[in-house]
Amino acid sequence: MRTGYRIGESPRIRRIDVHLDRLQWAKRRLPLSLTEVDSDSTSSSDNLEVDEVRVGELRAAIKLLSVTAIWNAPLSSEKIQAALRLANFPDGPLGTRDQVRTNKPSPIEQDLEWLLVSKATAQTHGLIINILLEQTLPLGQEIWYWGEVMGSSFYLGLYSLQTLPVRIWQWSINVYGDVRRRLDHDHTGFTNQTQARSISYNWSRFYSLIKDSIHDHSLRSARSRILSPFFLYRSELRSKQQKLKKLREISACGLGVLVDVGMNVDSDESGMSRAKSSTDEWKMVVWKSVVLMETILRNLTVLELGTHEFEDIIFTSVEDDTELSHANKLGDDSSQRSTLVARRLQLILQLHIPKHVASSQQLATEYGRPSRFLRYWLPTTILLLSSSTLLQIAVNRRARLVTWLRDLGATALDFWTNWVVEPVRKLVGTIRHDKDAEIAIMSKKSLRGDQESLERMVVDFARDNSPTASGVPMDETELASVRAKVREGDLTPVLRAYEKDLRRPFVGTLRGELIRALLIQVQKTKVDVEVALGGIDALLKSQELVFGFVGLTPGILVCMGLFRWLSGVFGGRKGKLEQKSRSRMIRLLRNIDRVLNGSVPSNNGMLSYKDHGMLLCEIHILRQSSHRVMPANVFAEFLEELNELTDLQTGVERQVRVVDRIRWAYSMWMK
Repeated sequence: MRTGYRIGESPRIRRIDVHLDRLQWAKRRLPLSLTEVDSDSTSSSDNLEVDEVRVGELRAAIKLLSVTAIWNAPLSSEKIQAALRLANFPDGPLGTRDQVRTNKPSPIEQDLEWLLVSKATAQTHGLIINILLEQTLPLGQEIWYWGEVMGSSFYLGLYSLQTLPVRIWQWSINVYGDVRRRLDHDHTGFTNQTQARSISYNWSRFYSLIKDSIHDHSLRSARSRILSPFFLYRSELRSKQQKLKKLREISACGLGVLVDVGMNVDSDESGMSRAKSSTDEWKMVVWKSVVLMETILRNLTVLELGTHEFEDIIFTSVEDDTELSHANKLGDDSSQRSTLVARRLQLILQLHIPKHVASSQQLATEYGRPSRFLRYWLPTTILLLSSSTLLQIAVNRRARLVTWLRDLGATALDFWTNWVVEPVRKLVGTIRHDKDAEIAIMSKKSLRGDQESLERMVVDFARDNSPTASGVPMDETELASVRAKVREGDLTPVLRAYEKDLRRPFVGTLRGELIRALLIQVQKTKVDVEVALGGIDALLKSQELVFGFVGLTPGILVCMGLFRWLSGVFGGRKGKLEQKSRSRMIRLLRNIDRVLNGSVPSNNGMLSYKDHGMLLCEIHILRQSSHRVMPANVFAEFLEELNELTDLQTGVERQVRVVDRIRWAYSMWMK
């Protein structure tokens, strides 16, 4: 029965681990303590002595391999190997099948050994799946990289410049090899007399051979010159991209086989009943899973194979495995079979996994993007060649550069003090009604003094020039009335005298009354201006907070602009990565939809091994891309959708509906 594989938390391995415990419990109640071991051993019918030290070693190794509640990923290769070493299986070279134990272990020890190797197999199975999934992301990035380069003429030209040293080196090697072959051919045809020719002749001959070799290579490349250089580069990059796609397809096929076939034990009660039988089918499933993992790792990097050929080789190798046949011949010797499984696991962990990782990295490097040295050799060369000139310019203009830096620092400091700190301090003072921070055009006592001076001038003028009809000067009551009118702005006594003196200005000037009236009016004008300024002053005081913010605005705008620029320089990469992740999510959904709609389902409506592996790879990359752009709560819901998408038991039709639901439910995080 094919089951789904959830990306990220690997609950399938947890389910296998729990199922192994149930199978073992159904077959034989495992000892929980050494006392229980003694009791079980004394009541056992086989009368085999239980090695308490051996049981303790096995229980410690099993505990190390058991899945915990907070477990989220398979154990590392080192920990699995440590657990196998802790179990202290019989020594001997890996792959030895002829070693026989001197003392046959008890049934309890045999069950513990099989439980140990089963858990180790499950952990190794999960480890290999994670390795294959993690390899899909760099392969996908390299495939997208070549797609972007082939889609732009500018990038193609840049690629030609980047790889120019490699092309020159390869051309030089070819010319050198051709000249070397011609020289060897000429030397073999020399006689004793011709070998004694002069050095000048040999040099001329060597130069002629180089010239002929270059000419021959030029003729060979005449056909390629007819085509556009961009066409040749695109063909080269397309070939590399196809190799990477082939590697990804084979890896996906191996991943699908591992998930669908490897460690495929039943989890129902009937499976437990079969586990109780003498055939021990689950032990054979474990053994076949080990052989399957080893065979897949050996053939994953063989790019000459197609997916169907790869599947045929995998299943044929598993059926024809010699050690598997030898394990079947062992019959009831369960201890020998578990030892063979443990040694096979150690071979996988120590040899095949590192070899596969190294081979995959070598292929990714060979067909992937150029190295950093090739990508940046041109700007690095220009920088090195111009470094002396730049250093000379810096030394000659050192004083000016120091002055510029000092002025720049002083300007920045003054701007911060005068346009940010000082306006903020004044704004805080305005909020706290600080007298030093009040906005005022004129002082408070200025208008009062000018007003009282005007009153005295008008009263004195009225007393001197406005006698009553009886010739008696104005009394205090009349002067108080004049003073009150002056406060209201009425200068009637002065204006009447001014009008009278204008009839005879020369006389009024000689008497001084005309000039006096003019000076009083000047004072009146001054008072009116101060009254107007007082109104403006009151308006400013009512809007002190507004003017404080207005004064702070330029500094804030400049600081915000500088901060946004710095954020764009240093934090722009994060925004670009998020935008790239959004566009990548759309492309990944498109790839998932193509896998589901373009697949040929089996009779039970499920995907093939390659399509299932490709689906897991695309979902794994989609999960990593969505983690950068989605909030935590939305990402948790998104994982539920991905887990449902990886469940093969639902069928292809329901998986397509899940893709449609993801497309409309999470569209705002993919724009």
